[in-house]
Amino acid sequence: MTTIETAHRPADHPPVKSGKVGVLLVNLGTPDGTDYTSMRRYLKEFLTDKRVIEWSPWKWYPILFGIVLNTRPQKVGKAYETIWNKDRNESYLRTYTRNQSDLMAERLKDLPNVKVDWAMRYGTPSIPSRIEALKDEGCDRIVLFPLYPQYAAATTATVNDKAFQQLLKMRWQPALRTVPDYHDDETYIEALANSVKNHLATLDWQPDMVLASFHGIPMSYFKLGDPYYCQCQKTGRLLRERLGLPEDKFMVTFQSRFGPEEWLQPYTDKTVEKLAQDGVKKIAVLNPGFVSDCLETLEEIAEQAAHSFHENGGEKFAHIPCLNDSEDGMRVLEKVVRRELLGWA
Repeated sequence: MTTIETAHRPADHPPVKSGKVGVLLVNLGTPDGTDYTSMRRYLKEFLTDKRVIEWSPWKWYPILFGIVLNTRPQKVGKAYETIWNKDRNESYLRTYTRNQSDLMAERLKDLPNVKVDWAMRYGTPSIPSRIEALKDEGCDRIVLFPLYPQYAAATTATVNDKAFQQLLKMRWQPALRTVPDYHDDETYIEALANSVKNHLATLDWQPDMVLASFHGIPMSYFKLGDPYYCQCQKTGRLLRERLGLPEDKFMVTFQSRFGPEEWLQPYTDKTVEKLAQDGVKKIAVLNPGFVSDCLETLEEIAEQAAHSFHENGGEKFAHIPCLNDSEDGMRVLEKVVRRELLGWA
C-alpha cells in the first residue's frame, strides 16, 4: 500500500492511504433477529426499495405501512426461527456470506494489495459502511460483486444503485467495477452439476423429476426488459445437459411470489403439488439462483415444498443444498473475482 504525500499537508493530518483494491461481496440481506422489531426494520428497508416493488408509492405505501408491516413481521419471524443458526444467533445467509468472504481472502493471498469484505443490501453490514471501511483501509479501487448468478433489476441493479448512492456522498470516490452475471459460466454449471450428483449419490433412491427452482419476479418486470427469465432458462438448460437428463426429467420453476400480480411461471409450489397429484413419487429440488442457503431455500423449499409434496401423494423429496461455502462454490466465486480484478491486481 502507498500513501499520498503532499508538500503542504497539515501536520495534524495523517497520510492518506491508497493503492489497495477492495473486493466487496454483497448478498441480499438478513434481519438481525427473529423478533418483531428486527423483522419489521428489515422488511421495511426491503419493501420500500423501488427496484423490488415498482408500484407507485401512493399505491403501495398505504398497503405496506397499513397492513404488510403490521402483520408480516410476525409470520416471517416465525419462519426464520425454524432455520436460524442457533450456534451463532444469526441467519445462515449471514454465516455463509461471512465464510465466503473469509475463504475468498485466503484464496487471494497471492494478491497482497487486495482486501476482501462483505455486505448486505438490506440490513447489516450495509454497503455504504463497507465501502467507507475499504476506502479507509486504502482501497482506491473496489470490485463490487452482487452475489447473483442471474441478473435482475430487483437484485443486481439495486446493489449497484446503493453503491453509487454512497459514491455521491464521497469527496474522494474509489474507482468502482460492478461484476456482471455469470449465469452460463462453465465453472458455475459444473459446480451445480457436481452438487446434484453428489447429493443424489447419498440417497438410496433416484428422483423421477429434478426441479431447478429460481426466485421469481413479476411478469411485468420481464415484459419491461429484465433479462432474468431468459438467463434462468439458459442456466437450467445447460445444467440439464451437463447432467445428461432428458427434457421430461427436468424442469425450471419459479418460487417466492408476493402480492396479486402474475409472476414468472411455472410456479414451484403449484408444480410440486401437481407432480405429486399426477403420480410422480420422487423428486429433487435445487436452487441455482441462490449462492447461499437462506429462508427461501431452507424453509420455503426444504420444509414447505417437501410437506406439500408428501401431502399430495409424493413419497420421496430431496432438497439439494446451495453451493454455499463449499469448495466448488468458492471455485466459482474466485474465478469471477479474479477475472474482474484483471488489470487492477
